[in-house]
Amino acid sequence: MSIRHGLLALLERGPRYGSQLRTEFESRTGSTWPLNVGQVYTTLSRLERDGMVVQDGEDEAGHALYAITDSGRDELRSWFEHPVDRTSPARDELAIKLAMAVGAPGVDIRDVIQSQRRHTVKAMQDYTRLKAQALTAVEKNRDRERDDIAWLLVLEQLIFQTEAEARWLDHCESRLIRLSSTTRAAGPEPASPGAGAAGTGARATAGAEKAARHRP
Repeated sequence: MSIRHGLLALLERGPRYGSQLRTEFESRTGSTWPLNVGQVYTTLSRLERDGMVVQDGEDEAGHALYAITDSGRDELRSWFEHPVDRTSPARDELAIKLAMAVGAPGVDIRDVIQSQRRHTVKAMQDYTRLKAQALTAVEKNRDRERDDIAWLLVLEQLIFQTEAEARWLDHCESRLIRLSSTTRAAGPEPASPGAGAAGTGARATAGAEKAARHRP
């Protein structure tokens, strides 16, 4: 998540102080990715170091204000113009969990999948309910329409994401069932050529030796 670019986008609307930026960021994204003030000021410090923001005095309450620079605007414009890079995907905890569950002693991967599916479906239902509320807010709160529409877009992305996750979990379960069926159908590994004959010969030799010992 690019907090850096999110803050630049908010600063393009005018100078802001740290906690104000945090509030506006969370309002725009529906607190989906909450920030703490320390995180905001750390990011602002790095942006200032890189020449993308500057301190711009104080407000009436004594809060230090930050303003975007031309360099910051260039960086923001580049961010909007270029696609998000997917060649190095972020770590996905669920994918890692299922990968590690395959063959793990004492772990039934189907139970892991079913448990996750229940959670994913509930999350999808919650997001859908929030979407209905966001749609109502867009219709009623024309003065906050921009933030409400932004929150609506975030919610819809979360809904699509959980729908895709549910389909992927179904696919994983089907894949495991097919692999399990294939393994059972293959049966035990066949003995190597000659193993049966060798076994028979060994038993015959042992029997002859036993009989010889009991001869008068």
